[in-house]
Amino acid sequence: MSDRSGIFAGDDPFQIARNWLAEAERSEPNDPTAIALATVDADGLPNVRMVLLKEIEPEGFVFYTNYGSRKGAEIEQSGKAAFVLHWKSLRRQIRVRGLTEREDGAAADAYYASRSLKSRLGAWASRQSEPLDSRMSLMTEVAKRTAEFGANPPRPPFWGGIRIRPLEIEFWADGAFRLHDRFRWERRSPDVEWYVQRLFP
Repeated sequence: MSDRSGIFAGDDPFQIARNWLAEAERSEPNDPTAIALATVDADGLPNVRMVLLKEIEPEGFVFYTNYGSRKGAEIEQSGKAAFVLHWKSLRRQIRVRGLTEREDGAAADAYYASRSLKSRLGAWASRQSEPLDSRMSLMTEVAKRTAEFGANPPRPPFWGGIRIRPLEIEFWADGAFRLHDRFRWERRSPDVEWYVQRLFP
């Protein structure tokens, strides 16, 4: 599209997203990789929460979670998710909607091993999203897992990555007088070409 230039230029939306994220990592004071992740329950009622995006791959966006959590269960049930990255420092956002799949192989093992020991033990100790009677109960479970695994806990079988393979990516940049710039990349499935369209602000 002739007017898709500057920060919107390029034929690969994942590279554009990586470029924007690299800028945000230099300017955003806190958590430039924080995404507001949206899922829906079995009744179609939405849920949204903040998680950290860990990788922008050539064909997907990856974050990590406990598969038994509410978000994990909702993603397993629907096979779909959406998120938004928003950076106040850049006055930009990226919206993504797509299909999900697990990343529970070597990449998940490598990321888990890169985390601090306390975070690795915490992944074992937390039954994420389930009721907890006290913080002391959680700390007792952490101590139990520390005694069990020591300094080298394996990745829990219930913890790993979720990859979102987008069907839609929208890039938004703030404009004067609320005349923002928006470009939506769309495709019917992850194995077909993108269609790019400018949107009214």
